[in-house]
Amino acid sequence: MRCYILTKKKLSIICIGIAIGIITMISSIRSIAIIANTSNQSKKLPIYCVEKEEKVISISFDAAWGNEQTTDLLNILKKYDIKTTFFLVGDWVDKYPESVKEIYDAGHDVSNHSNTHPHMPQLSSEKMVSEIQSCNDKIEKITGKRPILFRPPYGDYNNAVIDAVKNSDMYCIQWDVDSLDWKDPSPEDMKKRVVNKIKPGSIVLFHNGAKNTPKALPMTIEAILSEGYKIVPISEIIHTGNYTLDHEGRQHPQD
Repeated sequence: MRCYILTKKKLSIICIGIAIGIITMISSIRSIAIIANTSNQSKKLPIYCVEKEEKVISISFDAAWGNEQTTDLLNILKKYDIKTTFFLVGDWVDKYPESVKEIYDAGHDVSNHSNTHPHMPQLSSEKMVSEIQSCNDKIEKITGKRPILFRPPYGDYNNAVIDAVKNSDMYCIQWDVDSLDWKDPSPEDMKKRVVNKIKPGSIVLFHNGAKNTPKALPMTIEAILSEGYKIVPISEIIHTGNYTLDHEGRQHPQD
């Protein structure tokens, strides 16, 4: 059996090695905890829905491509005396300025859906601002009113997008009820989906170019109204003073 003799020098080296190992382990644990905590705390959200006691919701339409159904949708909304929010892409505004004016003159929110419908998180901060402001300029030129609401194309966002919208003095808006009209469900299925999912403060997503939306919209509006809900534009449902957002993107007023 071999015997090992620890000299003071060897013992010191061992102790130093153990101390370094412990310090390294503690540092790694702290770093992981800091990263996890920062990740959880720094995630910024748009407004998905709004805390409301009264039964009120908003309906929105995204307009990026065609324009075949816009007038039909406006006529339906006029019939029920409903005001909504249209999010318009700048390229769409260029193609259909008469429709932009028609939407505005009918009393609906005319809002910003970017200038060229890109994936915003893939852009530089400067390009994000350019996408927002270019669309704002086009809408303001037609309506005389600068938009205050922005919806990211594809619902795609990150912290930089939220910051760019905030720095543009605008509110970043998502939705908590998706009609899925772009998948061409039947009008009845679309109605059921929306009515079953809405709650006070909900924001509903439709598109101006989906095939079955004009057929689904009247029955959906009637079902919503029969549930005792009021339908207003997003500009009227959100809290524009001090507010907080919870982990679901629900906006809460703050005194």
